[in-house]
Amino acid sequence: MKKLFVYIICLFTAYSCANGSAPRNQQDNDHDFATVPNPKPGEAVATFGGGCFWSMSEALSELKGVDQVVAGFAGGTTKNPTYEDVCTRTTGHAEVVQVYYDPTKISFATLAEAFFYAHDPTTLNRQGPDEGTDYRSIAFYRTPQEKQTLQQVIAKVNAGKYYSGKVVTQVEPFKVFYPAEKYHQGYYRSHGDSPYIQSVSVPKVLKFRKAIHDQLKPEFQK
Repeated sequence: MKKLFVYIICLFTAYSCANGSAPRNQQDNDHDFATVPNPKPGEAVATFGGGCFWSMSEALSELKGVDQVVAGFAGGTTKNPTYEDVCTRTTGHAEVVQVYYDPTKISFATLAEAFFYAHDPTTLNRQGPDEGTDYRSIAFYRTPQEKQTLQQVIAKVNAGKYYSGKVVTQVEPFKVFYPAEKYHQGYYRSHGDSPYIQSVSVPKVLKFRKAIHDQLKPEFQK
């Protein structure tokens, strides 16, 4: 479903350019890759994949202590994949978000738990209407301690029976993160009126806010 909306947007962009009236995002080279920032002093980084990165980016960015979230791809073998490459499901990559956060304000454990509430980690290779390995649930660890934390959080989520099924999230060592195109960054807010955002993404973000309300930045606790 999501890919259909992206395809429509691409058709609109191509039509506008052919008629000499390229939309602003095309003029601003929004189809170039986003920049991967270097962590600031004292800042930590985490990488998660839980279906469409539009809603996941928004959800995790609303947490206290999170400074920045970048949408991209990880878990596969193709170098510097485009969104269209990943949509073919031949790259091995999943849609993921890279989270830059202040560990003095939010722990990796809290961030990981929030990730499990930001999507349904019990559905294999799908999230709602979006189906395929690129939408799989996957969490990456950079240290043995993070791996142990992820395993503990999964056990906690399963024991709490928040979902009717068991967590099927892959827990993998982090290797490399590739940023998605610029137009995917902050997509939830810049395209809030789109049918996909309204029908699929908004309900997920609202569910997330309810589940982890106390960990949200003040402006999202209302």
